[in-house]
Amino acid sequence: MKQKLFLSLCLISGIGFAQAQGLPTNPEPGKCYVKCITKDTFKEVTETLQVYPAYTTLEIVPATYKTVEETVLVKEATERYTYTPATYETVDVSYLSKEGRTDLNIVPATFGRDSRTFETYPATSGWEYKILEDCPSVNKDDCVAACFVEYPASFRDVQFTTLATDASTTSNPVPERMSTYKKRVIKTPARMDKIEIPAEYKTITRQVVDTPATTRSTTIPARNETVTRTVLDKKGGITTWEEVECALLDPTVIPIFYELASARLTPASKRVIDETLLPILKDKPVSIEILSHTDSRGNDDYNMSLSQQRANSVVNYLVGKGISRSRLSAKGYGESRLTNRCSNGVDCAESQHKKNRRTEFRILNN
Repeated sequence: MKQKLFLSLCLISGIGFAQAQGLPTNPEPGKCYVKCITKDTFKEVTETLQVYPAYTTLEIVPATYKTVEETVLVKEATERYTYTPATYETVDVSYLSKEGRTDLNIVPATFGRDSRTFETYPATSGWEYKILEDCPSVNKDDCVAACFVEYPASFRDVQFTTLATDASTTSNPVPERMSTYKKRVIKTPARMDKIEIPAEYKTITRQVVDTPATTRSTTIPARNETVTRTVLDKKGGITTWEEVECALLDPTVIPIFYELASARLTPASKRVIDETLLPILKDKPVSIEILSHTDSRGNDDYNMSLSQQRANSVVNYLVGKGISRSRLSAKGYGESRLTNRCSNGVDCAESQHKKNRRTEFRILNN
């Protein structure tokens, strides 16, 4: 009797949760569903547009000139100078030929050892769903129990070096050295004597504008054309639920292979995409995520970039087949999600590395 009461409460709670979350109201046992949002629809309209505006053309009427005479400066007034040089005498000047200094001797640093415990993975918890055994109902969803599970954190001891005494120096002073040099100094300063030179002038003739240039205008009419354009016909955004295979909600490996250090799709890989991904995208209005990976050989940053390029190549191929880019997502993981032990520095066979060079896909909720 207690078990029947518990099953009834689970059934009522499950229906209420589905309604609260906007889930399918009549799901079938063992089926999986993804939420899809309808896209905008468009239509073509024809209208007349002005493709060239009305404008005015201008014709220039040239200016006319007349000749006038004018006196102009052809050489400016200036000054001429005569120079009398300075006279010198020689003196001795003392100077510091080598500065004093302080030499340093290095006393090296000394070190000690210590350790510290780090949390390498935090404690986690969450809900897990379990189907009760001996369920009397035909619908297994009536016998689902929710359990809150906790997993403990992981820790690691790390050894490290500590600084006991830092490096230092001792000083040893070295005295400066003095010396002298010869220097010629002015005994009698140089001087300049100024002589004035007058300006020179000349009479010239030049042409000046008598009547300015003018314009004559002509109006050219506008030109119109009839064009066809695409406009929004019906706004999307309506939520629907589509039934899909449950396995497609988790990452599914598809046999797409690339040439070494290349993101180019081979003809064989394109056939695989045509046979696996295109039918799903054409049959149902779902969105998918493309996930690409590399093996551990090569530079980590290069592998991350290469995996993103490979995921993008699949997306671009699907777009070329008529799939909207808004339904596609590309993500490269480089060598961060290896399926075996073949990480950096581990000796593995080519067949083991090949398992990590994979492309996966999964269906997303919009």
